[in-house]
Amino acid sequence: MKILIIEDEARIAKRIERMTRDFFDKNVQILLSDSLENGLSIIEQNSIDLLLLDLNLNGEDGFEILQTFVAGPFQTIIISAYTDKAITAFNYGVLDFVPKPFDQNRLAQAFTRYTVQGKQSSGNARFLAVRKAKTFKLIPISEIVYIKGAGIYTELHLANTKIELHDKSLEALEKLLPETFERIHKSYILCWEQAEKIVVEAGGKYSMQLKNGELLPIGRSKYKEIKNKLV
Repeated sequence: MKILIIEDEARIAKRIERMTRDFFDKNVQILLSDSLENGLSIIEQNSIDLLLLDLNLNGEDGFEILQTFVAGPFQTIIISAYTDKAITAFNYGVLDFVPKPFDQNRLAQAFTRYTVQGKQSSGNARFLAVRKAKTFKLIPISEIVYIKGAGIYTELHLANTKIELHDKSLEALEKLLPETFERIHKSYILCWEQAEKIVVEAGGKYSMQLKNGELLPIGRSKYKEIKNKLV
């Protein structure tokens, strides 16, 4: 198991590291970063399981990491004095928000939540972050009709008919999305609320007709499951 702690105060970082080792197996690998830039670099170069993140890093905003890796294959626990940002943090799908000052019991509570839920997403996220040059645009999940695989990218098809290109795979997004989304094909994830009816086409092919009239293919292995759910 690999854990990354991003905290700019060395004393607090060491305290978090000690409490983390006390809770998890002593052989857990813990990485430390005291800056936003270094933290981003570590995440890009390592497959981490859990991120412990401070939101104020020498004046830099830790939310940039959440925006960059909002669909990352790891869980995030925020450890911050900025409790007014808790709601925003949960909108990004973080597992827990531990307010500073904290004690070992409170941090252990967050760790227990991680061990119970494992690496799977809690499905709390309300936005997907789309990269726009050097900035990010937050797309409300409530506006997504379906998501289509497009090579190494994915296309977010929105209710306003616009398409936004996302740099995460369908598999990564599937871990983040709430239960209202259903994988109906190897290349499509559908917001189930947009499903209208199943259409049987020539050659034994199946499609899902959406409320907007669009047709999306249904994978053969998914047909029975989807048919039963729609009924």
